[in-house]
Amino acid sequence: MTYWKLKGRELANCNCDYGCNCQFGGLPDKGGCQAVFGMAIDEGHYGDTDLSGLNISAVFRWPGPIHEGKGECVAFVDERADEAQRSALLTIMTGGDTDPMATVFAVFASTIETMHAPVFTRIDFEVNVEGRKGRLHIPGHVEMTGEPIRSPVDGSEVRARIDLPNGFEYEIAEIGSGTSRATGPMTLEHANSYGQFAHLHLDSHGVVRAA
Repeated sequence: MTYWKLKGRELANCNCDYGCNCQFGGLPDKGGCQAVFGMAIDEGHYGDTDLSGLNISAVFRWPGPIHEGKGECVAFVDERADEAQRSALLTIMTGGDTDPMATVFAVFASTIETMHAPVFTRIDFEVNVEGRKGRLHIPGHVEMTGEPIRSPVDGSEVRARIDLPNGFEYEIAEIGSGTSRATGPMTLEHANSYGQFAHLHLDSHGVVRAA
């Protein structure tokens, strides 16, 4: 197994209400799940291949709860990546060279029935985790924005976090509001739903924990 490690920042948006039942071992509140994911890799490597500074993204859909499978996915990889980097990132994103079910990539990959051909393209991505703000723009494919949740009483920012000591994606996530639209090769659209902002630190064995 080739050892890898990624450290970066994430914005993800699914169609669940704020909080997302799936984060608590529950079922998706809309029956099925659709989501957009973006990650800026601040530091990373796959063996001797440097992955720092690259962006990745994916669009997902499941007809029911994620663990029941039958999912559909398309992966997007930064056009700036060379052939070795592209291969490394796709290996990681599909659960390769990873302990069984140790990362969100491996878990999700195990539930995918329809995997579209990967798209190597421009990925414009910026995210401020603590500020709960972000934007993903993949020309011709995906638009996603994230912002703080606003109080329905006075419009002030609402801050909430989820702490998962034994999670397979993050340790702590800031929760905000997200809006996404994908136009190809998969289509989806949802607005003002669960937005997740997190610092990710993952390797071949799972979440690299601070403590």
